[in-house]
Amino acid sequence: MSSTTPLSGPFTEADDPLLLAPDRAVAALRDAPWQRFAVLGDSIAAGTGDSSPGYAPGGWADRVAATLSAVNPALVYRNTGRVGATSAQVRRHQLPEILEFTPDLVHISCGGNDLFEAGGDPNRLRDNLSAIFAALADTGAQLSTFTVADVWTTERMAPMRAMRPRMAEMNAVIRAVAAQFDAVLTEFWDHPVRLRPELMSADLIHFTTSGHAVVASEVVRALAARLERG
Repeated sequence: MSSTTPLSGPFTEADDPLLLAPDRAVAALRDAPWQRFAVLGDSIAAGTGDSSPGYAPGGWADRVAATLSAVNPALVYRNTGRVGATSAQVRRHQLPEILEFTPDLVHISCGGNDLFEAGGDPNRLRDNLSAIFAALADTGAQLSTFTVADVWTTERMAPMRAMRPRMAEMNAVIRAVAAQFDAVLTEFWDHPVRLRPELMSADLIHFTTSGHAVVASEVVRALAARLERG
């Protein structure tokens, strides 16, 4: 998505230029072979966020699952995302459950809690993410992940600006691990949604449901691009 995409709003689901309409999202994934979709990670995986007027409730992963279910009504979906989970906790507690679930499409979203506080170790994060990705890649599942958006340049996010270098560092780790395991990577750092004044929840950490809707559309686009690549 171009950084010049119009940002004036506020929008609703009916007119948001960053969203794929439901029928277009289903068409984009019409050839998707996946039957068992899993998501593991932290609060971003879980879909935490305040509600937005004009947008349906629910997190990005639930939206992607709904699109995949429209393509394949037999789809089975599991989301083990937990608020506050670190990569070590995801590796220890969620990964075994997801491996037992045997997904053929799995999205991994964690790392922010590792580096949220100053002094977090990006090398330990890389080790944990690599172990999680490796275990899931060994099953033959299609892996998916995304970077976080650079929301810290807006005036509203000034109180949280100290997080920006650490989140940029986390993104670098995510990109490297995604490349190592040929995961579908949805890139959000420079995405135009980052500048929307209504994007962030009151906690200034999580997207509102309008943001989750955009994330879902971009993940669908990225998965569709991988299907086209073959």
